[in-house]
Amino acid sequence: MNTRLIITNIIAIFIAGSGRSQNPEVADSLVRELQEVVVAAKQHITKLVGSTLVSTIPGSNLADLGNALDVLDQLPMIKVEDNAVTVIGKSNVEIYIDGRPMCDGRELRQLRSSNLKKVELLMAPGAAYASTTGAVLKITTRRNFIKGLSVTDQFRLQRRRKWYVTDHLGLSYRIGEWEMFADGTVNLNNSLVRGTTVNRLNYDGKATVVGGSQSNSYPVTAGSVKAGFNYSGGSQSFGAYYRYNPELGRFNNSGAEWLDDNPAVRRQIDRRTKGRSHLALLYYENRFAENCQLHFDGDFSRFDADNSVATSYPQSVNPDVNSTDRRKSVLWAGKLSLKFPLWGGETTVGTQDCYTHTSLDYRMLNAAVSEYIPSSLTDASQTSAAVFASWARMMGRLSLSAGARYEYTDYDFKVNGLRDDNISRRDHLLTPDVSLGYSFSDDSQLTLSYRMATVKPPYSQLTGALNYVGMHEIEGGNPGLRDERMHDVQLSGMWRGFMLQADFTRSLDTYAFVKQLYPADNLQLLMHPVNIDVSALNLYLVWGRPLRRWTPNITAGMYRQWLRLGDNRYDKPIFSYFIDNTFALPHGWTVTANISGSSEGDMHTNRFGASWFTMDASVGKTFMNKSLTVKMSATDIFNTSNYDWTMNTYGISVDKRQSYDRRGIALHIIYSFQPRKSRYKGSSAAEAELKRLE
Repeated sequence: MNTRLIITNIIAIFIAGSGRSQNPEVADSLVRELQEVVVAAKQHITKLVGSTLVSTIPGSNLADLGNALDVLDQLPMIKVEDNAVTVIGKSNVEIYIDGRPMCDGRELRQLRSSNLKKVELLMAPGAAYASTTGAVLKITTRRNFIKGLSVTDQFRLQRRRKWYVTDHLGLSYRIGEWEMFADGTVNLNNSLVRGTTVNRLNYDGKATVVGGSQSNSYPVTAGSVKAGFNYSGGSQSFGAYYRYNPELGRFNNSGAEWLDDNPAVRRQIDRRTKGRSHLALLYYENRFAENCQLHFDGDFSRFDADNSVATSYPQSVNPDVNSTDRRKSVLWAGKLSLKFPLWGGETTVGTQDCYTHTSLDYRMLNAAVSEYIPSSLTDASQTSAAVFASWARMMGRLSLSAGARYEYTDYDFKVNGLRDDNISRRDHLLTPDVSLGYSFSDDSQLTLSYRMATVKPPYSQLTGALNYVGMHEIEGGNPGLRDERMHDVQLSGMWRGFMLQADFTRSLDTYAFVKQLYPADNLQLLMHPVNIDVSALNLYLVWGRPLRRWTPNITAGMYRQWLRLGDNRYDKPIFSYFIDNTFALPHGWTVTANISGSSEGDMHTNRFGASWFTMDASVGKTFMNKSLTVKMSATDIFNTSNYDWTMNTYGISVDKRQSYDRRGIALHIIYSFQPRKSRYKGSSAAEAELKRLE
């Protein structure tokens, strides 16, 4: 396929469509709908309300960008890279769409930007959310009154070092108070990553170097099928959906390994993965009395995957190293909440309960390697029950909210069928939060909040299994990881379009990765997580406002941590900036140009390299009364993104040089026939547990 020919054809389509778009719009019954009253945005798109950043999309220059991911990438404090949404300075972000959780990242890609009404970024989530939650992103879509059939198809073709193709088809049918929906997605993905890893240490009294090179490709074929229904009549509503995700993946690594000045040994790694997941969610909601709401969510999730790994050394006498593993997980969860007015404010009380079971059956098939990386069957189950309560009230210019969450956890860990009493435990956790804000004027306010949280590590890091990486390298989890206890103080302020976010955290027993010697008959280096104590300051200043057809957003800030591990200190700050620009041009054209950069600095035990200037851009156009959107985008235009890092722990210095294939172009085509939003109002009963299973 000729890339230049594709680009030429797309430009021709844009030019032809531009000429047609000047004709008067036809009142087509297929696309006619009752429109909301939209006032062109002359004020700030994003405002600070307490500690929440609230962005209003209709009437702004962001309304016709394409899909929800395109909009989020232009909002302050939010970044999108390869469809992954992150919040600057926060981890464990939960995303909700119309009150329900986003359980699949593809949902944001499937949601059109013109259907967005409001985006709220909660920087200090309260007791109603799991204590692992660092930030909450709440997306509200616009009402649509169309009945009958709605169809939306989104196609994306991307070229980096490899081709990537994805297509999503969504169907919805509404009759009376009922809505039935179904959708399917197909992804054909392939990425290529190159790099080297050099380890330096003293071993047996002499300086030693362990090195390796990698050229990794990740071809993946994945799909998704989802179907469900909603009912909304009077004060009651309920609904459910089921989703099935199959995936076939293959990891290929062509590289080499070397020890000191010895000749490099060629290495080939072939990993095959076959996975499948099932997810079922249901909800029930009832509004009664005056401003009272009862809401229930129930979840069931099941995941299993089979992996096989073959490592060979074609040009040496080293024997092949083969292994297999099978991962399984099951989750049952329920969440019940009640909102009602109390003492002039709003009170929320509820309970959140969950049962999770995970297992990893790992088999090392090489007898010599099994002496230090044995086969094992690890099994972990957890039962948790939580109750929470929160209260919030506005008293003139003063706002106050307070909450508390109590959680009981019973964690049981087994290795080869035997319970490990040193790791299994029962915990009683109480985590309070409080927030106080004062509004000086409509565009000037200050909010101070405190939150205590208990953050559980993901299950993938709690496994006791070890993985063979090379002749001298091992990777693994740490079943002895303790839960993190975090104290978070946050100051949020707004003044004449400027917004301040200052966040200081003190984390006890969070985890970070280290590399150290592993006890074996020969030289072996182990990379795994350990508990650490760290304090960190996030400080960011944001400015942005629409200037006619141009909407800039500028963010500048710093991350600074205080961490000591052994004799080493990790406290070099990271300075960063983000400049996002959106241009809404005549005849349905939209252009974006985003620039960002960061300095070298420490984050936990890693020192990341500097990326002083990176740039992404896109140009798009709407056709057919905005039913069709065509866009071309380019990422890492100057190929300046830096993914290098170093580490120095327990006497081992690691220098990792990586070249990701982020530089590329993509074609996006979105067509909607009577588009409308899903009315599913449920939210996940255990979003945090679902993330830990990933």
